[in-house]
Amino acid sequence: MNPSFSPFQEHRRPARSRFVHSAFVVAVFVAVHPSAGAQTAGDPPVLTLERALQLAQLRSAGIVAEDAAATAARSMSIAAGQLPDPTLTVGLNNLPVNGPDQFSVGRDFMTMRSIGIAQEFTRSSKLKARAARFEREAQAAEAAGELTLANLQRDTALAWLDRYFEERVGELMAAQRDEAKLQIDAAETAYHSARGSQADVFAARSALARIEDRLAQSQRDLGTARTQLARWVGAPADEALGPLPALETVSLRPEDLETALVHHPQIAMMLEQEAAAQAEADEARANKRPDLSVALMYSQRGSTYSNMVSINVSIPLQWDQRNRQDQELAAKLALIRKMRAEREEETRMHVAEALAMLQQWRSDRERLGGYDASLLPLAADRIDAALAAYRGGTGSLTSVLEARRTQLDTRLESLRLKQEAARLWAQLNYLAPAGHGAAQNPQ
Repeated sequence: MNPSFSPFQEHRRPARSRFVHSAFVVAVFVAVHPSAGAQTAGDPPVLTLERALQLAQLRSAGIVAEDAAATAARSMSIAAGQLPDPTLTVGLNNLPVNGPDQFSVGRDFMTMRSIGIAQEFTRSSKLKARAARFEREAQAAEAAGELTLANLQRDTALAWLDRYFEERVGELMAAQRDEAKLQIDAAETAYHSARGSQADVFAARSALARIEDRLAQSQRDLGTARTQLARWVGAPADEALGPLPALETVSLRPEDLETALVHHPQIAMMLEQEAAAQAEADEARANKRPDLSVALMYSQRGSTYSNMVSINVSIPLQWDQRNRQDQELAAKLALIRKMRAEREEETRMHVAEALAMLQQWRSDRERLGGYDASLLPLAADRIDAALAAYRGGTGSLTSVLEARRTQLDTRLESLRLKQEAARLWAQLNYLAPAGHGAAQNPQ
């Protein structure tokens, strides 16, 4: 299971300062902890999971994009709270086009050269509503940035863990290959000394061929894992990996799911989008009251006539509010109901998925205990018994090879189970970005 979980806190810093602060914290961490950042002179670089998360965050273009979106919305919020620009008008009115005063601008008493200015006076409630809408959009962009960060950390952790376990599988297969080569030598020696059969030689060679095929598949999977990790951290994806983090606990409890996932970044973003839609509805409600426009004009006539000043006030006639403004407001309110229902449905889905992952993670941990306590020791005991029988002349090399193949399969199954549990751990621990609010009580 790999749900698209997609960091939220009720109190936020502005987008730009928040992400600049994150980068500063990362830089300070690297400076204070050399093992997580640059290595000391002479030491080969080591890519720990913590360092991989830091590198991924520093090189993420998605976080920069959401930061820019929040900055843009806040700039629009400032602009939307201002009055519209005044309008300057210049005109020539009542110019004669025939007769004795044709095209004269000063002989006819009605000819006027005019200059004026007009201003729309938008109601303060509308300006506040428009500014609030863009401010809500900025907060939604911040929440989207938190979601981007959560997904980034989760996917980086998954890629790091995949490479780690693929390397362990490769090491196991390489050791088994070397042992299979020794078994071929032993089978051929026994055959040439008449203590074994040619069938044993073929069986040993067949076992080696199967191991080499699985090793080739493992190398392919490892190459894929390196490519996925490089997608997030760049060139350091080829560095040696550090040790596994502590995978025995997750910061989530079943009884806390409902409250914890209120701060899930996907839900947080939907909450902010819902608030932005509410701000649009408030703006639509404010639009039901028309605005005034005032125009002042100064008109100059011929030298023998008086100049004139004109003042005009205009107001829109909302004569059909029932079919215009009321319908616009109704549409905005319906959109809010839609978004609220979607958020509630998304919350239920995330709770169910998180609970399923938590149950599966616990089950995997219990199964791993069974592997360590019984399955792996039993596979080793079977090999010892088969070897003892073969050396005593009562068993066959085929039985030894079968026992070794069973042990290899068991060890591979144990590794894959550890990888699956580690992936579930990453998905549960990075429901929200590290250090943000999913839950604080380890299990």
